Amino acid sequence: MKRALAILGVLMIAMGSLWVCQGLGWVHWPPESFMLDQRPWAWRGGVVAILGVALLLWARRQ
Repeated sequence: MKRALAILGVLMIAMGSLWVCQGLGWVHWPPESFMLDQRPWAWRGGVVAILGVALLLWARRQ
């Protein structure tokens, strides 16, 4: 279970970081994405990434 939570945390960090970069317009991949240059997706991605860090730390303490 500890390993599954750690993997989920890392995936959440990666996904949240991608959302932040797309929302801020730093990454234009995929080109047809509806999240490009949309600030709400940057905020949502930041929240997901922070939750991923918290999950990863919690999994390491278990």
